[in-house]
Amino acid sequence: MDSVVSFQDLNLQLGSSGAGSAAAVATIVPKIEPKLEPFDEFALTGLKASPLFSNPSPTRDSDSGSGLGLPAVTEPAGAKRSSHSSEEANVYSEFNRISEMFRATFAEKMQGFGDVDVVEGPDSRAIVPVSDEAQVSSAVISKSIRQRSSELVRVTDLKLEDQRYFRDIVRKARMVYDSIRVLLVLEDEKNQEFGHFRNRADLKAAQLMRMRGLWLNRDKRIVGAIPGLFIGDVFFYRMELCVVGLHGQAQAGIDYLPANHSSNGEPIATSVIVSGGYEDDEDSGDVIIYTGHGGQNKFSKQCVSQKLESGNLAMERSMTYGIEVRVIRGFKYEGSASGKVYVYDGLYRIVDYWCDVGKSGYGVFKYKLVRIENQPEMGSSVLRLAQNLRTRPLVARPTGYISLDMSRNKESVPVFLYNDIDTDQEPAYYDYLVKTIFPSHVQQHAGNGTGCECVDGCGANCFCAMRNGGEFAYDHNGILLRGKPLVFECGPHCRCPPKCRNRVTQRGVRYKFEVFRSRETGWGVRSVDLIQAGSFICEYSGVVLTMEQAQIFKMNGDSLVYPSRFAQRWAEWGDVSQIYPNYVCPTYPSVPPLGFAMDVSKMRNVACYMSHSSSPNVFVQLVLYDHNNVCFPRLMLFAMENIPPLRELSIDYGVADEWTGKLAICN
Repeated sequence: MDSVVSFQDLNLQLGSSGAGSAAAVATIVPKIEPKLEPFDEFALTGLKASPLFSNPSPTRDSDSGSGLGLPAVTEPAGAKRSSHSSEEANVYSEFNRISEMFRATFAEKMQGFGDVDVVEGPDSRAIVPVSDEAQVSSAVISKSIRQRSSELVRVTDLKLEDQRYFRDIVRKARMVYDSIRVLLVLEDEKNQEFGHFRNRADLKAAQLMRMRGLWLNRDKRIVGAIPGLFIGDVFFYRMELCVVGLHGQAQAGIDYLPANHSSNGEPIATSVIVSGGYEDDEDSGDVIIYTGHGGQNKFSKQCVSQKLESGNLAMERSMTYGIEVRVIRGFKYEGSASGKVYVYDGLYRIVDYWCDVGKSGYGVFKYKLVRIENQPEMGSSVLRLAQNLRTRPLVARPTGYISLDMSRNKESVPVFLYNDIDTDQEPAYYDYLVKTIFPSHVQQHAGNGTGCECVDGCGANCFCAMRNGGEFAYDHNGILLRGKPLVFECGPHCRCPPKCRNRVTQRGVRYKFEVFRSRETGWGVRSVDLIQAGSFICEYSGVVLTMEQAQIFKMNGDSLVYPSRFAQRWAEWGDVSQIYPNYVCPTYPSVPPLGFAMDVSKMRNVACYMSHSSSPNVFVQLVLYDHNNVCFPRLMLFAMENIPPLRELSIDYGVADEWTGKLAICN
């Protein structure tokens, strides 16, 4: 198992030469001026409106300011209040006394009916008490919303099984976040129809998870790499970084342990976000000249000189103690759900800092960050490579391509075939099959002309929506709201237009995929595009065989896939039971056991080259649209998480073959 090493007391590292600086630092009162990210100006508005991010109400002990780390404000000795203030106090005191008498008397009379009770406590204004269940729920939520730990630790010696364990925790947390956010977006769409104010779904999803204690890495403040997070992981929303514990500040560019939480009274920086928001920043990839925070106006222009305090001081202290920082880059990216992305680029060391005159003529602190060697390639570099591959593949990678479209124009977007390892070209020898071929008797259940009558687009009374349990399976962007045993899409007998929101999978592939040769998995699949969680990927196609036919084909050694063995990962997508305890996994529409196999020995598509994984990033969702035989649905693949470009796609193929003991997959 991994080792969680408590970070050493920083005072022990200070020699005689550092004692003076430590004393000087102790006199500095941190002034919180977070380095705001210009791309998140709407998020800032949302945070102000959200009760989650408002300042907590001071307790009685902190009324004087001491609880907030500020000097206490007291009245001079012997000072007398004015007679006017005294008279006001007497008036309010009498008013409160009469109000309390009326409340108690009224409640006592009402108690005779057995409907109400008196809520105890001098600050109570309620005649009807809160139920015991609500009080317990409130207590649980209050306990869950806890402050971040002040204990610095570093996680080391992670074994392979530990990495998988933590990765699964992160993956599930992100899936919960995406599931809630998608449902909240749908709720916002409904509210807008009635002219209600639109809330930020990404902020609200994070708020709900925090209230339930689902934010990760809150019990320890981790220095260095976060278990379960990989270099290259992509986030569409800033609040996702807080949810997984990669960067704990909702707006500040420098995440650090404050001085009043540190063991020796000095702040320590743990992560930074580089987004080009400061005009003096310089980013060349492995080396970053990072500008400290503070002194900017709302137009991101420097207007005041910076001070060596709070986050700026934390950066200098991390440099002194040799503490590495995590670097997350944020930038605009075409194809992102929010118009921008945040990508984790690994660990950097702060090797130097100095005060300089910035471009606007004001003093700024600059920090030189150098990337630690022997790390995987930066995620931002992979994103830039993917952008070039989409438009100029032979320029970005001159060698290795076997075909620039192995589908031979059968897909709406090309499917690359790439091998820079050996001379194997096997995928080029198969006929490319875009859609599954069903037996003739299945097509007899084509629906006999039944379909919805939604000429101008499907609405609440759509016949196909009723078949789905009274709701649409997708939002307006084609994102699957939650997994179901079966999804009915509008089909050829429906009168709705081709761009209907309930015709997602039948439109075909819209991402550029690449079948590539891998030393670990043989042949694999990766996307050249960034794929958002819940997005449709492609159909798993083949020639459908009855079980009797499958026995004959199996004797010939042909490659068969058994849909009934796929793990039911669809139940995980949209599972918000941790947020809403009353959530029940959908059981409608029901589907009988899938008693057929799929032959992919002669014809196949890109999906057949996806590798098996017990922690997949792709799941199978059964869909019907061109016939009504629920015994023969189509196998549609959706993304379980945000999948960065050039990261391998994987499926959980389920149980092993009973004859060979191996997974029945074609590769």
